[in-house]
Amino acid sequence: MVSSAYRFGIEEEYFLSDAASRGAVRKIAPRFIEAAQAAFPEELQREMLQSQIEVATPVCERMTQARHSLRRLRAGLAAIAREHDMLLLACGTHPSAVWARQRATEAKRYDGIMRDLQMLGSRNQLCGLHVHVEVPDEDQRISIMVRMLPFLPLLLALSTSSPFWQGRRTGLMGYRLCAYAELPRTGLPELFADAADYRAYVDTMVAAGAMRDSSFVWWAIRPSDRHPTLELRVADSCTRLDDTLAITALYRCLVRHLARKPGLNADLTAASRALAGENIWRAQRYGLHGGFVCEKRRAMLPVGQVLDEVLALLDEDAAALGCGLDLAHCRSIVAGGTSADMQLAIFEEARAGTGGQNAGLVAVTDWIAAQTRTDDADDDGFVPKGANLLRGAA
Repeated sequence: MVSSAYRFGIEEEYFLSDAASRGAVRKIAPRFIEAAQAAFPEELQREMLQSQIEVATPVCERMTQARHSLRRLRAGLAAIAREHDMLLLACGTHPSAVWARQRATEAKRYDGIMRDLQMLGSRNQLCGLHVHVEVPDEDQRISIMVRMLPFLPLLLALSTSSPFWQGRRTGLMGYRLCAYAELPRTGLPELFADAADYRAYVDTMVAAGAMRDSSFVWWAIRPSDRHPTLELRVADSCTRLDDTLAITALYRCLVRHLARKPGLNADLTAASRALAGENIWRAQRYGLHGGFVCEKRRAMLPVGQVLDEVLALLDEDAAALGCGLDLAHCRSIVAGGTSADMQLAIFEEARAGTGGQNAGLVAVTDWIAAQTRTDDADDDGFVPKGANLLRGAA
């Protein structure tokens, strides 16, 4: 029997790229927005910059539901974009976009954020994968959030898709979080003692006028006041749908495992948090090709070994949640590389073949667009229409 607990939803952020130049669009035509909203009235949401757009699945109980929903959204939105001379790109950073040329989306919330962030808002040309998993009890949400910190670097390493920034190789596999760190209230959450401790922070910030509500907290993982979920935000937007679902399955299983094992990672210290931060950096810099600092062993462990040891913990959780096949794909990512690995290989091959940097960036953009599109074939994962647990999340 597959448990219906730990319901979940997935948000994916995408870039919209000009089909001719391959650069990010500056202004989205109203006709495109009208067509996209007509096709996906429940799932589509504008982003702060006009060159980006976001989709959100309905609440799911099975991985097949999420696969069906995202397959339909990616295929449908990519087709509508192509009708308006644009490409849909699922990746953490656009290969060639220039942030200074971007325009903000006109909306009350975004207007306020842009006034607050100033230039940093325009530089926030970044796309992430956000996964919500239902954890109804607030105390448990805060506990799991804190105890999840050592696992976040692995989730990031598996998702890296942002090796380029402003048309240049960065030397990193995942540059997105570097740019995102310019914003306030990002990075790893603090080691909150309990829900009351977390609530004291939020209430003080709101009362002081530093933020409107807790949706203005943009940590790598955060609880939601609006929904009974714990939201993963550390991952890059995944180019390949299978990678999105693998990371979703891994995170969902980890949430269940930490809920079942309240003593696991219950003794984290300031040193533990600092080491998690170091491993986040190592995931950004090296992706799958480096290693993670292990606090207990005082050693550097290869990413593949860390994944194997984590997966060994999750057999019962994967069986209970029906995540086995998607979870197994994590090993395929390690074996075959992330989107960032593919982007860099394609870039170097195209650049060497033609001798031009621009040719390499065009080839990367075309590969991302092709991988983002999916066939909208039927499967057994029907997702009903209706209220979306994730609507309105930042």
